[in-house]
Amino acid sequence: MALRPQYGAQTAMKIAHPLAVGAVLPALLLTLLLTLAACSSKPPAPEWQGNAFSSLQSFSSAYLSGNTRVADVEFARARDAVASTGRADLVARAELTRCATRAASLEFDNCAGFQPLAPDADAGERAYANYLNGRWQGLDASLLPPQHRAVVGSGRMDSVEDPLARLVAAAALLQSGRLTPADITNAVDTASAQGWRRPLLAWLGVQLQRAQAAADREAQARIQRRIDLVAKP
Repeated sequence: MALRPQYGAQTAMKIAHPLAVGAVLPALLLTLLLTLAACSSKPPAPEWQGNAFSSLQSFSSAYLSGNTRVADVEFARARDAVASTGRADLVARAELTRCATRAASLEFDNCAGFQPLAPDADAGERAYANYLNGRWQGLDASLLPPQHRAVVGSGRMDSVEDPLARLVAAAALLQSGRLTPADITNAVDTASAQGWRRPLLAWLGVQLQRAQAAADREAQARIQRRIDLVAKP
């Protein structure tokens, strides 16, 4: 049975001293980085490209590990670097990268940073924003990053290999009302394997709510113990 979207940012807990982890960037960020690399035809590349690349990586790592302060600082640096080009399409992609990374932890805001830039974004960026926000009716899946096309077509996330992209797919399925209990388990296992505290706590929160709804006290206690283990005081 698919689950309707009812879990939001409240399922994620604040982390005081996150682990330092390496983040696997979503496909949209890879597309952005390829675009950045193509902006210059000969070395050396403009300084803003390296700054944007480094800061986006640091943002993703800090955010997934639960360090909001560092994540905010790094994203601001990345956005400022990209904005120095005056290209709204590139800034839009950076904002969608942030939106996707937040969605992986079930923090949804309708991609607020992207919306003012949407008129200057291309069809692919607008399609990706709709995908993230669960607006799949009439969505042209061919415009999405490759690993997400199959998710729209099949309603399944099994084929998504990249860990962060898999969590993003799970969030999109939740938003569209197509998430299954097996998908929740998959998301929990994915976040756990990567040591990503923020999305792990969010998806454990989803599991806990399901156990509470089913009055499964044994499952509730087991899940709560995991949450207590992952969370920092």
